[in-house]
Amino acid sequence: MSAFGKRGGVGSGPRPAFGVAKPMKGGGSGGLSTLGASEGGDQFPPLDDLASELDAAPESSAGPGAAPMGAMDRLNTRMNASGEAASSKQEGFEAAVHRIKEQVLPRLLERVDPEAAATLNKDELAEEFRPIIGEVLAELKITLNRREQFALEKVLVDELLGLGPLEELLSDPAVSDIMVNGPEQTFVERKGKLELAQIQFRDEEHLFQIAQRIVNKVGRRVDQTSPLADARLQDGSRVNVIIPPLSLRGTAISIRKFSEKPITLDMMKGFGSMSDKMATCLKIAGASRMNIVISGGTGSGKTTMLNALSKMIDPGERVITIEDAAELRLQQPHWLPLETRPPNLEGQGAITIRDLVINALRMRPDRIILGEIRGQECFDLLAAMNTGHDGSMATLHSNSPRECLARMENMVMMGDIKIPKEAISRQIADSVDLIVQVKRLRDGSRRTTNITEVIGMEGEVIVTQELFKFEYLDETADGKIIGEYRSMGLRPYTLDKAKQFGFDQPYLEACL
Repeated sequence: MSAFGKRGGVGSGPRPAFGVAKPMKGGGSGGLSTLGASEGGDQFPPLDDLASELDAAPESSAGPGAAPMGAMDRLNTRMNASGEAASSKQEGFEAAVHRIKEQVLPRLLERVDPEAAATLNKDELAEEFRPIIGEVLAELKITLNRREQFALEKVLVDELLGLGPLEELLSDPAVSDIMVNGPEQTFVERKGKLELAQIQFRDEEHLFQIAQRIVNKVGRRVDQTSPLADARLQDGSRVNVIIPPLSLRGTAISIRKFSEKPITLDMMKGFGSMSDKMATCLKIAGASRMNIVISGGTGSGKTTMLNALSKMIDPGERVITIEDAAELRLQQPHWLPLETRPPNLEGQGAITIRDLVINALRMRPDRIILGEIRGQECFDLLAAMNTGHDGSMATLHSNSPRECLARMENMVMMGDIKIPKEAISRQIADSVDLIVQVKRLRDGSRRTTNITEVIGMEGEVIVTQELFKFEYLDETADGKIIGEYRSMGLRPYTLDKAKQFGFDQPYLEACL
């Protein structure tokens, strides 16, 4: 007998065979009798007609041949739109499967040894569950066909070992962001646009348990004493959790999914995120050990750009990355990731980014890469850039290259270091070589809008020059932004650094 031996009632006899499935009959409460259609064979009944009706529906009530709406028409439509909160209710097949799951799960847990279940992976657990699920369904007098039983197995395994309803969204490659706003509302981002997801949690307690499962795996915690938490999933996806009383709608989970396939500069060029010359310029900047700051707003692609630039690092260099929640995935063999630590229950033992930067300087790094600078650690990074750690990189939240420099000055002044503002500006001008500005435009596309050089000081002002710029030209009828990547035709001030690595000629040709 397997470790799954705790069972009673119907389970005392021989296990039912998992044989040819039959169409559903409306025997038990919550059964899927409406899904057992005769068309398409008995084992795999066709999907509801709802999906085909949705696909056939026109995109707008105006019809496909209607003229595009004017700017003021769009404003009036937005003003008159309903402000009611959307609810991600499940319908049709998925809703019926989840209703049966609620009946089966309690009885299933009575027959399962939790310690034995924890040692199995999802496939092994599904194999062990299959006959036990059959027993429970027989006990409840619910008849399922093969497709429905497979769907039930999946949601049960996801519930016990995975992240419940979130597993479906995490396995969807088209989803880049998942935003859970309490148990009844979940939004996802697909191709830069937000849309309502058709998943729902049982209640607030169910959602909170899943949030606890996420943060506990990386040694963090979320409770009434610390209602905020940053964590990561096994694939590197970044997670933020905030719970009541700070979140008024219930537990909120924000997941920035990690791309399984690393995105390169050439791929970004193919997506239209930058021009061919801009890609060449950034490749040379990464290989020539220039100090680069990537600036942009939330969700604009800063971390993606940092990952793409890091592929140009020489494999022989020792690279140390420092982040709050480790999400960078470098391809270099000599790469050491470091991660901060929050305080314990007594409020002690916190390790900040600044502590890690200071410690990293003693670890003989060739390059230091910060996931994000947001405080006084900026001074230590500038010191590293200025003292033999050329090629260091970081990301920073700001709207333009000029604002990026101002924010760096402010972050250094946030610390307890008593330095005149002019000295801070001079250190920034001496340390930073390039600022790469990325933006997510309103059509959902992510573009590299500026590549700016930091030249030096003129009086008390940091002098910069723009090498490349994205200029907005027009907009198509379906809202797609049309623009042009322009080279300013200036001789780059960082040409000497590129010359030391033999890239001076291609670098000059790319910029002119």
